[in-house]
Amino acid sequence: MRRFDELIGLSAAQVIARLNAGDVTPHDLLDALEARIAAVDPLVNALPTLCFARARVHADALMRRPSGARGRLAGLPAPIKDLTNVAGVRTTQGSPIFAHFTPAASDVLVERLEAEGALVYAKSNTPEFGAGANTFNAVFGATLNPYDTALSAAGSSGGAAVALATGMAWLAHGTDMGGSLRNPASFCGVVGMRPSLGRVAHSRALCVDATLSVHGPMARTVEDVALFLDAMAGDDPRDPLSKPRPERSFLSAVRSGWKPVRVAYSRDLGVTPVDPEVADITRRAALRFAEAGVAVEAAHPDFSLAHESFHVLRAQNFAMSLGAHLEHCRDTLKAEVVWNIEKGLALSLGEVARAERQRAEMTAGAAKFFETYDLLLCPATIVPPFPIGERSVMSCNGVAFETYVDWLAIAYAITLICAPALSLPCGFTRAGLPVGLQIVAAPNADWRVLAGARLLEDILGLKTVTPIEPRVFRAPA
Repeated sequence: MRRFDELIGLSAAQVIARLNAGDVTPHDLLDALEARIAAVDPLVNALPTLCFARARVHADALMRRPSGARGRLAGLPAPIKDLTNVAGVRTTQGSPIFAHFTPAASDVLVERLEAEGALVYAKSNTPEFGAGANTFNAVFGATLNPYDTALSAAGSSGGAAVALATGMAWLAHGTDMGGSLRNPASFCGVVGMRPSLGRVAHSRALCVDATLSVHGPMARTVEDVALFLDAMAGDDPRDPLSKPRPERSFLSAVRSGWKPVRVAYSRDLGVTPVDPEVADITRRAALRFAEAGVAVEAAHPDFSLAHESFHVLRAQNFAMSLGAHLEHCRDTLKAEVVWNIEKGLALSLGEVARAERQRAEMTAGAAKFFETYDLLLCPATIVPPFPIGERSVMSCNGVAFETYVDWLAIAYAITLICAPALSLPCGFTRAGLPVGLQIVAAPNADWRVLAGARLLEDILGLKTVTPIEPRVFRAPA
């Protein structure tokens, strides 16, 4: 058991180095994870579907390859979010509609990861269809925050973040529309990155030109996120929006020592209230860039059109991807999903056109902004983790929200401009809860996000390589 504990505490980069050196085997890692999940997951409910038998078959096949031909991940296990198909593995999307669905084929991204030596051993929990930044659903129940199990892990990649924080994963896959990689990373003290649009190819079965949601990496350190993005990145003819893999690896960018010249910090991007403690923690973290000789100034692009634009385009997305379920399965859908679909179906072409023009205007303004600033910094979320019994955040700092989506504005404003963004652990509240700093760069400058985040990670000294034991608290009745 001591050897298993040692493996669990290593970074993904360290584990891959051991795999390549022959010091450990993929089977050693799977055994360590299986033991860790048995001990920890009953307390947090992050990985409700396990597929270790499938992973071991893939491990056997991988080990028959020469040691230098096992891909970038070389046999490292990774969980896949339950919105994404894995061949032969139950994939529910957190919905009773698909509670017993087992796909025959994997998503394009899963195929790529397995070709790079990833071993899929689990599906991570998600809210129904990824809707709502709080990971609970009628199929598997709620995923709990390991820093306080009475609190939310956020979402929709909540299961992925909790698995990382508690040592049930070294790397984890997620998706992000309105902060679904960034919010749970912030709530759970790990690193979650939304890459640039098209950076990671994925299957587009329902809508070819959907441009709000992306797939991306999550890990306990910036370096590990970079190496996972290297494994994910690349084009595929089945995803016509996908981009070729960059010639320079993201891992080399992280290790390059690059630092920004000038960065901007904003406590609220001009669009949202923010909890004062969260604003203070993120501001103090951002100012520490100055220790590396980086100029830190107060500024942000104009996001005043973000609310209207995102609400319309999100609703349109729900109508296109989930509208068919409304007629036949309405009673099984959670209320928030029904609301989003109905809102989308009621949109006029004029409303959609206006939202697209607003998005284009903000994107152009942000491009101009990034001519002056290398990076934009702000809170990744506007509140610390909230009670698990609350479906979403409905007010902040005395301001009430109209919808369950409004509290995500600091994340979805960045989604709209197609920019890469990362949540970096940057401190803890007085109650000991983690807070994330959002680090943003111009579209396609993913390497700058990663290199800048690595620099600040080193300055802050908050690397979360060693996983935590869940802190079990009873939720109020």
